[in-house]
Amino acid sequence: MPSSRTGRPPVQRAARRPAVTRTPRDNPVRRAYTRARKAWDRPLTAYYLILGGSLLITVLGLVMVYSASQITALQLSLPGSYFFRKQFLAAAIGGLLLLVASRMPVKLHRALAYPMLAGAVFLMVLVQVPGIGVAINGNQNWISLGGSFQLQPSEFGKLALVLWGADLIARKEDKRLLTQWKHMLVPLVPMTFLLLGLIMLGGDMGTAIILTAILFGLLWLAGAPTRLFVGVLSIAAAIGILLIKTSPNRMARFSCIGATEPGSGVTSCWQAVHGIYALASGGLFGSGLGASVEKWGQLPEAHTDFIFAVTGEELGLAGTLSVLALFAALGYAGIRVAGRTEDPFVRYAAGGVTTWITAQAVINIGAVLGLLPIAGVPLPLFSYGGSALLPTMFAIGLLIAFARDEPAARAALAMRQPRFGRKRAAVRGSMGAAGPRRWNTMRRRAAARSSGER
Repeated sequence: MPSSRTGRPPVQRAARRPAVTRTPRDNPVRRAYTRARKAWDRPLTAYYLILGGSLLITVLGLVMVYSASQITALQLSLPGSYFFRKQFLAAAIGGLLLLVASRMPVKLHRALAYPMLAGAVFLMVLVQVPGIGVAINGNQNWISLGGSFQLQPSEFGKLALVLWGADLIARKEDKRLLTQWKHMLVPLVPMTFLLLGLIMLGGDMGTAIILTAILFGLLWLAGAPTRLFVGVLSIAAAIGILLIKTSPNRMARFSCIGATEPGSGVTSCWQAVHGIYALASGGLFGSGLGASVEKWGQLPEAHTDFIFAVTGEELGLAGTLSVLALFAALGYAGIRVAGRTEDPFVRYAAGGVTTWITAQAVINIGAVLGLLPIAGVPLPLFSYGGSALLPTMFAIGLLIAFARDEPAARAALAMRQPRFGRKRAAVRGSMGAAGPRRWNTMRRRAAARSSGER
């Protein structure tokens, strides 16, 4: 090795390390999207969305019913909390129904389909009996239960149609009969038309539209061919146009779409226009809870059909968007439950309930926004009305039961334990693994101290 001038061997320089190619950091947006997608794909996502979303809508609805109904109650010489107390009682009973429905097995739900349909038809026939049926706002669809309590059987007809239709189509699918058009339509379509006829005898076209949406949802899920689907839709549309043309009141409602002036007489759009006024005056965050102006006699049905307008006035755009987001989450969860199950009945029942709640919410909110004619249907889980709240909460219990019944969800729920139980199990495991050794060590130390050892 050659030496340097000083006689010392030359210093060898260390070889240069290869340049490390640093990978660019992940985009925070992409990272958040990945986490959100993983959260959406968890087995219990639909379960939590249905349970949490429905409870939040119900609680917020109770608050808005109390705020929107105070003036109406005082105008009727009633206590200010009169409508709230009735709605709270219905919500408590509905909560019990939701709990019972969520714990019932699927076989029991199927067994209840035919008795529930028979009971709904019987009650809807009683509505048309003079002395039993009660007319409210021109529609005779109510039965008086005594005092201030009334029952609307057509609301229970929605639930009965969903359960009975799902059971019927599931049985025919098991027997491979859905490839024939007559088995696809009979007896589902005739029974639905019977329910529609009983409802239209009372003049309630809004509920009839919801039942028609449920029928089309079931046919769509059953895989009805396009020509068959279009044929049934054409017949229903023709009947609907005929019923609208023969009623000046229904024609006036169509003329109020997009109206900006209240008008007068037959073409009065007072309710539709003041609903827009309420939404417009709310701004971004609203005028404050209880500070609505339109509910002081300007907006009819402020706590029932037009409660969304009062929500927009008091809670603003933020409040209305929150309500829309909750309904969107509920609809997504219902579609997810229907799409992931292997049980035909669960698929059709979950799809029918999702179609019912989503269609009713769209029709109600669309009417308040002036995009659709006023149909007189309440906002599900939100508007005042025990007859509408009870079957809807039972239907939510159905979705919860179906979400829990998924194989992956059942496995995830089986692995879950209360946090206190997990801590106790961990403590027991650690005691079993390291307890004797630690005890022996302590005994040895005690013996050493007694003998004088250090």
